[in-house]
Amino acid sequence: MKALLHRHRELCERAVDPLEIAVGLEAHGVTDRTAARYRHRDVFSLAEELHARVPHNTERPSPEPRPLPVPRVRADWLLLTLLPGALGAATVTGLRLVQGTPRLLVALGGLLTVALATRAALCHSPLAGPPGTRAGRTVSGARAGRTVPGARAGRTTTIGTRVGALWTLWLLGYALLGDGLLHAVLTGGPDAPPTGAAEGTWPTATAPALALLLACAPAAWCAHLIAAGAHRGLTGSRTLRQFTAAVTPLLLGAYALFLAVLAALVALCGSALHQPAAYPQALTLGALLLPARLLTARHHRRAPARALGAAVLVEALALALPAAGRLPGCAFLAVPVQTLVDAGGEAAVPVLACGIAALALLRHAGRTLTRASAHAPTGAPE
Repeated sequence: MKALLHRHRELCERAVDPLEIAVGLEAHGVTDRTAARYRHRDVFSLAEELHARVPHNTERPSPEPRPLPVPRVRADWLLLTLLPGALGAATVTGLRLVQGTPRLLVALGGLLTVALATRAALCHSPLAGPPGTRAGRTVSGARAGRTVPGARAGRTTTIGTRVGALWTLWLLGYALLGDGLLHAVLTGGPDAPPTGAAEGTWPTATAPALALLLACAPAAWCAHLIAAGAHRGLTGSRTLRQFTAAVTPLLLGAYALFLAVLAALVALCGSALHQPAAYPQALTLGALLLPARLLTARHHRRAPARALGAAVLVEALALALPAAGRLPGCAFLAVPVQTLVDAGGEAAVPVLACGIAALALLRHAGRTLTRASAHAPTGAPE
């Protein structure tokens, strides 16, 4: 106990209630199992003893308290999250109206503008996480607004974030072109580049890709609901377990709501474009991307990068193995992919890759995003 007191003395001296200490300890990785080693039932009980033992520093002036910001709906992020879907719809419309060389220019320009719009939406919406990247951490309990020092936030831009963005682009590209390319590879092609049409030797799945772009706005709304609910939970909770019990159903409810809206968007895009809806591919990819973005926004970047990378690896192998199987004596390499496609079609590859990764990441998000320290303004660095 003396070592624990020494390690977190400044935190305990500045805190004015045990919940502040509990959130700070949780941000430093102290769990209920750690508390049990000190003969306490949970982190909050341990925080109560630390609060009682440590004399509070009344001589040193403390900074002005900053209350936990209440998430608000703002017009700027509302418009920005609608922009990727609007530009995606405009690009699809342009591709249907033009032919020849202008068609290629429309496709390239559309991809560039959609990528920039998506980046802007992710940087200026609830999907970007709470504001602030400084070392101080603001928490809220029954009496909100004290700064808990010592819980350092992760950097805004990291290698994990860049890798995760790269994997996300691959997965979105595979949703648009992957099934058609896999079909072409398995049948001896591709003999020509994609034409942007749903028919031909390399068909393009425009409907699910457009639905995923349109789903950027519902994803931001779900992230806003989670942030607002977490704020209410921090304000009203007296223990960390009480906060977890309040946030868990909110997280699962927002996740289910997003998937329901995404399914409706896939149906709408499929009907408007007269293409197969491709529900399994779009829903499993959406189920993977939402928790990945929520975790990344809360400064937990390693797990999303690994989950997205695993899905990318499976899809890349599914394309590479049949191509390698054309080499003399290497036909056996194509057997696993061909067997999977024979059983479930080309869609079985992204569904399997994204579905397993989504389940693993959702389980991780359920443990991470229900912690009080994950919802402090600076997030909880890994």
